[in-house]
Amino acid sequence: MDTIVIGASGGIGAALADCFEAGGDRVHRLSRAAGSIDLADPSSIAGAAAALPFAAVQRLVVATGLLHAEGLAPERSLRDLDAERLQRSFLVNTIGPALVLRHFAPLLARQGRVEVAILSARVGSIADNRLGGWYGYRASKAALNQFVRTAAVELARTRPDSVVVALHPGTVDTAMSRPFQANVPAERLFTPRQSAEHLAAVLARLLRTDSGGFFDWKGDPIPF
Repeated sequence: MDTIVIGASGGIGAALADCFEAGGDRVHRLSRAAGSIDLADPSSIAGAAAALPFAAVQRLVVATGLLHAEGLAPERSLRDLDAERLQRSFLVNTIGPALVLRHFAPLLARQGRVEVAILSARVGSIADNRLGGWYGYRASKAALNQFVRTAAVELARTRPDSVVVALHPGTVDTAMSRPFQANVPAERLFTPRQSAEHLAAVLARLLRTDSGGFFDWKGDPIPF
């Protein structure tokens, strides 16, 4: 199977790429660190798609996300909202993956099973939001989920065996989650490899009737 992993230099992305390779896939790894794609740069997304050596891709995985960085931290209240920081969150968490769908969808095989998995987050669930805070990250992931759902509807018309889903990887011991791990039970803090194995297993089990859904690392549906 020809597989593309975007965000393949990150903890989860690298582990997913390794997992798929171990299963016999031919994996093409794209990442900002490798200089092959930058989700904050629309031209690099189009260029990366145009440069791919695969004729018909069976699996596309987007394992990227921005929660905090220099000058960017999850908001605790409305007082913390800032237009520039919100734009940055949406650019990486929503607009970038949406443009990946635009430019990479034409490369997906038209015959047989096709899988598209984009990493989201449980905090992007509107129905599940009971704690508040984290405005930019929550909203940008909720918007991402809508792009995934809408793309699933469209792709089903030309690729009837496609499975297009948003996946929540759980809390993974990476640089993204490290500042927020204090209250996470040890048994619920996954290594990147553990998370990747869970996600790969979930993706393999999902059916075309699941396309457009939002699922956690166990395969349980998450309400939008």
